[in-house]
This record gives sequence, structure tokens and C-alpha cells, in this order.
Amino acid sequence: MTIPHSLQRAAANAVEANALLQDPAALRSACKPQLRRYEVSSLLPSGAISETRHIAPALPLFEDAFCAFSRGSLVETAGGPVAVEDLLPGDEILTRGGGSQPLVWIGHTSLLPAQPGSRGRSHRLTSFMADSLGLQKPASSLVAGPAARLLRAPPHVQRTADALLLTPVAEFQDGMSIFETAPPTPVDMYHLCLPRHAVISVGGLEFETYHPGPDALKLASYAIKTLFLNLFAHADSIQEFGPLACPRADHGSRPGPAIL
Repeated sequence: MTIPHSLQRAAANAVEANALLQDPAALRSACKPQLRRYEVSSLLPSGAISETRHIAPALPLFEDAFCAFSRGSLVETAGGPVAVEDLLPGDEILTRGGGSQPLVWIGHTSLLPAQPGSRGRSHRLTSFMADSLGLQKPASSLVAGPAARLLRAPPHVQRTADALLLTPVAEFQDGMSIFETAPPTPVDMYHLCLPRHAVISVGGLEFETYHPGPDALKLASYAIKTLFLNLFAHADSIQEFGPLACPRADHGSRPGPAIL
């Protein structure tokens, strides 16, 4: 039996009316993302170091700039391995290919991995046991954040393509030597930016430095663009981050060699 068109319209109107009767405070909270504190250390053109604190939305655009490496992760520098929290802008970071670049930006925030974001986004971390990706890869246990990408072919394409892609670390979870972890207490997370996007060694694994991606602000409002770019003293636009050093697995790029 078919439902008359008039009844269908009445039902639709009832649904709309019910939506208007919801708690206005609940409606407002559903539309507004939670805020997060972000800490930034930047290398100024004069050689001085600027330290600033920012309050910004806990959106992927912002969180991805801070949530790659956990406290204690060892970054290879010209002077040897240094814990990420002890790095200073101006330190020379070794890059893939044998060269180095000065560190121009360090971002830091704290996450509660067991607590999802305001829109249900997971902040769970990926833990690598020693030698899980080969001898000394990593050299000891390593915990990476949701924004970290490894220079390694995703597991599902390793048999069909010998390519180097910047792949989100969650893709490598196997539930045994590489697994998801969600501590119930806050975890300090960091990300690093060099003058040019590059691949660096952290704990014996090859990770990318921070780059928002060429289309990161394509659909963002003017206010969000301004708030985001204010985090970076060395960049006034997305173009100033330069090209990606390698293709990213999650951006549909063609596999190719890394050129640094």
C-alpha cells in the first residue's frame, strides 16, 4: 500500500519540527569543535627563538601539525640522536640522502589518546616494538602519533610495487609487534618543520617532517586560514612550505622515488 503524498510531506515536516525542539545548547555544542592549546618554538630570521602559545580548534588541520612524535623519541641530528622534547630551533637535523637542514619550527601539544575528539576522531597511537620493521628498525620501542607518516610502502601494496610512499603509521599495525595503544593519561606529542619538507630518522625509522599538504586550506574559511598560518612564523601561505619531498599514500599520488 502506497503512502499518500500529503502524509509523506506531513511526516517530513514533523521531523523538521522535532529538530527545532532540541536543546539549543546541545545544538551549539555539536557545531563547535573543542579547543586545544598548542605550543610553538620558531626560528626567527634574526636567529633568535620565539616561543608562543596558541588556542585553536582541535580539528585535523591543526592537530596534524603537532601529533607525530611522542616524548622521548630520538631524532638524528648532526650532533647525534636527541630526544624530540630537547630539540631547539636552529639544530641541524639529518635528512635522507646524507644532508641536513636547520630546524625552523617545533610544535607541541598534549593528547588524551583514550578520549575521542569532539567529532569522534581517534587520537590512538601506534607502538612499534624493537626490530618490528627490520634490524634496528626501530632500535628500541617507539610510539608514534596519528599524524606520523613513514617512508615505506603500505603493507597492502608491498607485493605489487617496490615504491616509497609516505604512509600513515596506523597502516602498519599488525596487532603483534606493531599495535594500537591508547594510554588513559595525557601524552606529550611533537612535530618538526624544516625549511623544506624532508624525511628524517626518528628512532631508526624514516618519518616525514611536517607539511600541511598543498590543498590543506583549499576549503577553509578565511578565519581558519589566518589562525592556522599564525602558527608558523616562517610561512605566510601554504605555497611557502614548498613541494612534498615524496608522494603520500593517502593522497592518491603515484609511487616514486624520494628526492631530497
